[in-house]
Amino acid sequence: MVLIARSGQRDVVTATCPAALELGLRPGMAAAHARALVSDLDVHDADRAADAAWLERLSLHAVRHWTPTASTCDPDGLWLDVTGTTHLFGGEARFCRRVLRFLQRLGFTASIAIAGTPGAAHALARFGGHAVTLLPPRAEALAIADLPLAALRIPADTLATASRFGLERIADLYAMPRGPLAKRLGLKTVERLDQARGLVAEPIVPVVPFEAPRAERRLLEPIVTAEAINQVIVDLLADLVHDLQGRRLGLRTAVLTCQRVDGLAQRMAVGTARATRDARHLARMFAMRVERIDPGLGIEKMQLAAPRVEDLQPVAIASGLLDIAHAPDIAPLVDQLAGRAGDAALFRVSAVESDVPERAVRRTAPLATTSGWPAWRRPVRLLQRPESLTSVVALLPDHAPRRFSWRGTAYRVTAGEGPERVHGEWWSSASEMWAVRDYFMVETAGGERFWLFRRGDGIDAPTGDLSWYLHGVFG
Repeated sequence: MVLIARSGQRDVVTATCPAALELGLRPGMAAAHARALVSDLDVHDADRAADAAWLERLSLHAVRHWTPTASTCDPDGLWLDVTGTTHLFGGEARFCRRVLRFLQRLGFTASIAIAGTPGAAHALARFGGHAVTLLPPRAEALAIADLPLAALRIPADTLATASRFGLERIADLYAMPRGPLAKRLGLKTVERLDQARGLVAEPIVPVVPFEAPRAERRLLEPIVTAEAINQVIVDLLADLVHDLQGRRLGLRTAVLTCQRVDGLAQRMAVGTARATRDARHLARMFAMRVERIDPGLGIEKMQLAAPRVEDLQPVAIASGLLDIAHAPDIAPLVDQLAGRAGDAALFRVSAVESDVPERAVRRTAPLATTSGWPAWRRPVRLLQRPESLTSVVALLPDHAPRRFSWRGTAYRVTAGEGPERVHGEWWSSASEMWAVRDYFMVETAGGERFWLFRRGDGIDAPTGDLSWYLHGVFG
């Protein structure tokens, strides 16, 4: 079986099955010649659009799972820029075997070549004769020297001209002066030769799995005032929200780029705690930061992009006839507070399954759902690390201290409650196998209330050295 497609004034074979290859049929051969060689040939029309769609799907899969830079290579290949990524798969050899197994499951056969230039990789993958070729750095010229000229991706008419001059291998071009070579075979041949050897860069235009929503305004007159900038931002948000509505997406991050007349670009970004399409809310967030923009001599172009978006589907509104209390939406408040104080200043505290107090809590996002909370009392403020106390006077083993000094200040205890014993987590650290802490809540003569603990139970030496620490502050 062969596939044929129209090329100019004739039909050309574009693909052949293994049996046809054994009979001498090759891609690029005229369809009439192929029918003359094999009488019972099964001929089908090639579907270039379907092939291109398959390559597009494979390139998008590569971007999501293998490397961030991938592109289709007509008519039957893919470019993959694996710089700095193959170590994630155990090296280049294991990566190639993984890709081959993946394609085999899809029903494809393939050959892979990894080289320092796209041209050399393309040539070795198609004309090298091996399923996997791993080329050392700076060895491209030697590796492709014995390959035919067709490996350089030059046009068919150029190949015909080269054959008349007796040029068959790529190495035949190495010794030729550039002037006569360009005159006989064209500048494209010289460019392809230099690209394959790494003398000229050959950029790969990657596929983009997702085109970020964006809006742009080119201004007739440069603007410099905050009022004018805010007005353009409102117009950009209207366009961006319309685009987001059509895609059923919500904005999480927006980046504003202001192009000044002197060529410099000013950028400002805002983020939201929850996906939103509320243009008024976004306009208020930008208005709080507009003073950060330096317009210089004037801004002539403004662009608003949403590089981070999330699905935002319609939500059913509960009937007002039902007596159900609805929690207020604090996402706009969180966004405005974060715009003034910074993203790191807002957080919620959630409990973690741990007996050790400093491990029993963690920070979460402001809108995250928190888990349970301990039933026993804990201080409002827990120090990041317990701080040691000096000049401690206490009766062992079960009494709170009577006096202690913390941060250079002496305190006299008037009331105390405890102890609350906390054992170490031996499964986390071997040093905590026998560790014990006895916690006390104390109130000083000045009205301060502290949360203290003593290392050790006061009886067995392996449980602790009986040193005292302050771990939290009540009120």
